Amino acid sequence: MVTCLVNVVFLLACLCCTTDAEVFTSIGQMTDLIFTERELVQSLKEYIKAEESKLAAVKSWASKLDTLTRASASDPEAYLAHPVNAYKLMKRLNTEWSVLENLVLQDPSDGFISNMSVHRQYFPDEEDEKGAAKALMRLQDTYKLDSESFSKGKLPGDQYNTYLTVDDCYDMGKMAYNDADYYHAVLWMQQALRQLDAGEEAVVPKTDILDYLSYSVYQMGDLPRAIELTRRLVALDPGHQRAGGNLRYFEKLLTKELLETVNTSQEPASEEPIQLGTYKRPRDYLPERETYEALCRGEGVKMTVRRRSRLFCRYHDGNRNPRLLLKPMLEEDEWDSPHIVRYLNALSDQEIQKIKEIAKPRLARATVRDPKTGILTTANYRVSKSAWLEGEEDEVIERVNQRIEDITGLTVKTAELLQVANYGVGGQYEPHFDFSRPPFDRNLNVDGNRLATYLNYMSDVEAGGATVFPDFGASIRPRKGTAVFWYNLYRSGDGDYRTRHAACPVLVGSKWVSNKWIHERGQEFRRPCGLSEGD
Repeated sequence: MVTCLVNVVFLLACLCCTTDAEVFTSIGQMTDLIFTERELVQSLKEYIKAEESKLAAVKSWASKLDTLTRASASDPEAYLAHPVNAYKLMKRLNTEWSVLENLVLQDPSDGFISNMSVHRQYFPDEEDEKGAAKALMRLQDTYKLDSESFSKGKLPGDQYNTYLTVDDCYDMGKMAYNDADYYHAVLWMQQALRQLDAGEEAVVPKTDILDYLSYSVYQMGDLPRAIELTRRLVALDPGHQRAGGNLRYFEKLLTKELLETVNTSQEPASEEPIQLGTYKRPRDYLPERETYEALCRGEGVKMTVRRRSRLFCRYHDGNRNPRLLLKPMLEEDEWDSPHIVRYLNALSDQEIQKIKEIAKPRLARATVRDPKTGILTTANYRVSKSAWLEGEEDEVIERVNQRIEDITGLTVKTAELLQVANYGVGGQYEPHFDFSRPPFDRNLNVDGNRLATYLNYMSDVEAGGATVFPDFGASIRPRKGTAVFWYNLYRSGDGDYRTRHAACPVLVGSKWVSNKWIHERGQEFRRPCGLSEGD
């Protein structure tokens, strides 16, 4: 038995130390947690064999997780590509393993508990679970998916039988409620109630769900339905400490509203289930929110027949660049104005694998520059992890940099390092400009502004993850091994504000990209200046 416990300690120490903060923001790093959890389950099964009769409840727990981790570890990226799987992984390791700890805690001599406590610091934390939950809500909004779609795992290309329980839905709703996000609290509490009414078993009592749901509905301004739900709560628990007072308060408010209107007849509360669209989603800081999200869904793309007739494909030799003469690039027009092109076979599978291999251990939460202070900081509108790779690190990086220079005809000597980004659960980057605006970065005095963007797609994405341009209605789908290129500045040096773009949330899949931002300095004879904005 002592040997089993020592093995548990060793596995926890070796495997858990590979994780870091904000795990949910990168699918690539979350794959390590799959193997960590699998090893924890295996070690736990060995421990159970030593005290099987005493720990029958723990054995049942391990059996359930063993089935789950066997499926997830067979293809971790594909498993975590489903946002529900990613959320539930965060929840299990942050919350549910604590239940297991309490079960085993009954035996004070158990070394497993003490070591779980020691190594818990390496597990995903509450912020990871909360971040993953918010990511599901973001996907829900962007792609107009009701809570049942997530609960039943009805997502494009899903290969796993994944579902959310009543308790999962309740936890989602409670997280939203605690953030005063009553819109999403209503959607998830309603789904929890729907599944409970359908006969699904749950730990959370129905009264708790009705309590949160009724107050959230009230906050959304629907007094008749809030009253109906609160009456249902009082019927189940007449002595509920808040329900009676809330009911009297809601009824008083409704009576006052009716007296202030010409029509004094009270309409009954709707018996229709609360779905997306029942209540209006609150507006936020992003002015083009609706346009941006519509493009992410493939709606509102302004690719007309006339515009398509102006798009061509061709062989591109980089103005007779020696390295491209024998094997020119295949170039496709993606958009006419501003001109956006896609290059096919821009990266090989071997190059992609090597770049991922180098970048993965160094991935850190992507940052943005605060427009007021100019300081780099994390933000909810950019959910991903990134790493910066120098050409000297590996010949593959050097070769990719040279290829970008050959294709674009622009020098990369003043360009930024190759940035590799991996998007996590619901990973996104909301509409932004690549070029700098006041207050400018200090290094602009040396290398100038970001003249152009070269974006390598290093994975296919099953659903979501498009690059969209809300200003002119373009949507570009990720295609593994291809690259897209556009200019951020006019020849006059002024910023092309039409190039405001976004990385749509990844619905299903794991999105890997690498970016090269090419600066102005050194391009004087490669892209001569113009006199006007349109040049």
